[in-house]
Amino acid sequence: MSWKEKERYLEKEFTFSNFVEAVRFVDKIVPMAEEINHHPDILIHSYKKVKIMLFTHSENKITNKDYSLAKKIDEIYLTPTQF
Repeated sequence: MSWKEKERYLEKEFTFSNFVEAVRFVDKIVPMAEEINHHPDILIHSYKKVKIMLFTHSENKITNKDYSLAKKIDEIYLTPTQF
C-alpha cells in the first residue's frame, strides 16, 4: 500500500508478524523524527498493525516535510533487518 492523502493527513498502515515487531518499527522512527523535529501521529492497533499519520501542524496542511518523512519511514520498513 502506498501513502494516501486522507482527510488532512498523509497516512499509511504497516503490518507486522506480531506486536514486538510493530513496536520495534516505531522505535526506529522515533530518533529520525526527533532529529528533524517532525513528529508523526502513530497508532498501534490489532496488536501488529502500525498506522502512521503525517501532517505539518505549523502549516496546517500536508507539506514536503511530510512526503520526505514518509519516504524515510518506507526506507526503514523496507530495510532487510529483523524488527
